[in-house]
Amino acid sequence: MLKVAMSDISSAARRFAPGWAMTAFVGFFLPILVLLGFWQLDRAEEKQLLQARMDQSRSAVAVPLSTLQGVENVAWRPVQMQGIFDPELIWLLDNRTRGGNAGLEVLQVFIDADSGTRLIVNRGWLPWPDRRQIPEVRTPRGTQRLDAEALPPTEAGFTLGTTHVTPGWPKLITRVDVDAMREASGEILLPWVARLRTGSDAALTLDWPELPMTSSKHTAYAVQWFALALALLALFIWAGLRPETPEKNKNA
Repeated sequence: MLKVAMSDISSAARRFAPGWAMTAFVGFFLPILVLLGFWQLDRAEEKQLLQARMDQSRSAVAVPLSTLQGVENVAWRPVQMQGIFDPELIWLLDNRTRGGNAGLEVLQVFIDADSGTRLIVNRGWLPWPDRRQIPEVRTPRGTQRLDAEALPPTEAGFTLGTTHVTPGWPKLITRVDVDAMREASGEILLPWVARLRTGSDAALTLDWPELPMTSSKHTAYAVQWFALALALLALFIWAGLRPETPEKNKNA
């Protein structure tokens, strides 16, 4: 009986010997998974700071357009304008959807009456069910009072290339490039775009989408990467534990 028990203990003995191939595989992928997790945590912190800045800027009192001229960072600042739209200088931003419906956003040059400044204003979304025909865009007549907000520069995250698909005006584009739009218009325009916040005669559908990804989603992705790293480490340990061979048990 004693000999049988000792034999069972010997057969149950295991040693950690994962082999070089498995070690190299885990040594390569484990740091990557961990780094991806920390990268997502950094992105979550960035999104929290961005959201905080957006909320702070949006809560400020709306100011006349002339007040923002020369200001270095105008992103998300509320602005009030009074003036007219240029009936010709219109861009149609393609591939914009709302509720699963295909459409586009209408961007049009606005001339501020107080300062004489010209800038591009996003008037909102229009459905585009029949792509064989460019939708008709109506320009509101007379002086318009606009409640808008300044958007970040395109290079800061609102890269919405400006590919002109149609000659003449309005121009169909696939992303916002203010420099290219300024060149196409032949006008001196502000280097940023504003979009309407509330309804007016000029407003179309204004249910603007939120940030592409919130901080909570980045945090969730970080948890997933860390979980994968932990699972890989556990699998490495489990697969690397091998039973002792009878020859080694005898020598011991």
